[in-house]
Amino acid sequence: MIETMNAAAVRPEWVGSFAGGRFPLLRWLGGSPDAGVFLTELGEPGQKAIIKLIPADAEDAEAREAAWAAAEALSHPNLMRVYTHGRCQIDGVPCLYVVSEFADEVLAEILSERPLTTQETRDLLTPALDALSYLHGKGLVHSRLRPSNIMAAGDRLKLSTDGLSFAGAPASPPAPRTVYDAPETELGTIGSPADIWSLGATLVEVLTKYPPIWNRERAAEPTVPESMPEPFASIARKCLRSDPARRSTIEAIAARLEPAKSPSRSQEKPEAASPAKRRVAVLFAVVALVLAGTGIWYALSHRMQPPSATQEAQNSPAATPAPAPSATPAEAPSPHASSAQPPAPPTSPVATSPVPPAAAPAPIAPSAPVTAPAPPPQSESQVDQSPAPSATVNHAVVNQILPDIIPSALKTINGTLRVTVQLEVDANGAVTSVALLWPGPSKYFAGKSLEAARHWKFKPAQVDGQAGPSTWTLEFQYKQSGIHVVPKQYVP
Repeated sequence: MIETMNAAAVRPEWVGSFAGGRFPLLRWLGGSPDAGVFLTELGEPGQKAIIKLIPADAEDAEAREAAWAAAEALSHPNLMRVYTHGRCQIDGVPCLYVVSEFADEVLAEILSERPLTTQETRDLLTPALDALSYLHGKGLVHSRLRPSNIMAAGDRLKLSTDGLSFAGAPASPPAPRTVYDAPETELGTIGSPADIWSLGATLVEVLTKYPPIWNRERAAEPTVPESMPEPFASIARKCLRSDPARRSTIEAIAARLEPAKSPSRSQEKPEAASPAKRRVAVLFAVVALVLAGTGIWYALSHRMQPPSATQEAQNSPAATPAPAPSATPAEAPSPHASSAQPPAPPTSPVATSPVPPAAAPAPIAPSAPVTAPAPPPQSESQVDQSPAPSATVNHAVVNQILPDIIPSALKTINGTLRVTVQLEVDANGAVTSVALLWPGPSKYFAGKSLEAARHWKFKPAQVDGQAGPSTWTLEFQYKQSGIHVVPKQYVP
């Protein structure tokens, strides 16, 4: 049954309206049924900014408004600037809004193409640690640290600031929960150790393209892939300890990276790293920390091109990568996405990605993406739930169901919105449990992906000639042109 959106939700149709009488909603950038992000302008036309709106009756509205007020007073070179916040009414819906700095690029978009190098990761961690140290020294917790909230504005890497929480406040992590949300946030209050956990999960993703696989219901901690280089692997393990008191600290991480230097909480504006230490190379970290001037993003766009078909064939024509979490917010509807999106990855993935997370043995080769065409613009019927006739079917997949998506929701997507679901499958091939590995920016699409994943069916996995359980991931890729699903088996 097609689900309708809450009448009080922030809606893409608000484009053309004004928030607070002075901030035009120029373009929908993404969001969820209870929050939305638009492109806006500050002062003179052409001065881009981002405006986020939430219904004024949201459960955590008061806490968010207080955190936005605190964010306005912050001054750090590696934090996105919050200009102002307030209340408004659009189409009869009372809302809260916050206006923040426009981001030229989002780390999650880079990771949809390839992981960072070890040097790029080191260059990324230094300013991220400085920013977190500054926040914690102000009694604040980032609370939403992940690649979709690590950005570049001008020539600097910056963390988002529109989702801050006060240390010691009741934890209210996003729903549904993900591997980026520390175990203790499910109950009790949120503190700075929760950011350390999120940093560990982010560190795994920037070096492998994929967040660590973690079953929240089991006692075991997330497994850090053996393929990760040192010192990053040991840093990630110490960040991902279930007991907050046993996790690493910002000072310990900084000392492990550069023993002679570590961030100081008293440092209001940490000194930028020496340009001599930067490598004028590819992608996000170098762009964010070294390059300046008019050629910055031109260089980025040319360095981010995916390898040629010839190169792909030389690398490994038969292999297929594990599902790659997408950018958030483009992740198609990225709250801070630039209008200039990086090129979409090829429809048939090739073996240019790193080894998948080592939480399990190497995966078997997955099927080609299951594809469904987008509904005709004039039709409001649901998306066909059968795989496209032209799709190549993995013979281990017996039944594959596509999400039931409102056609108008697909039209709001710019680029590709990705949702990754982890499935536990029993010895009969039936799905016993599903969990979001990567929810993307939208609760609506995440929920629809979970609902569809529950109805998949697989051939029983064989272990020593006997039927046994298995673990799969499904990456749902949403575009205006349709829906694609990439299944991948991890265990056995």
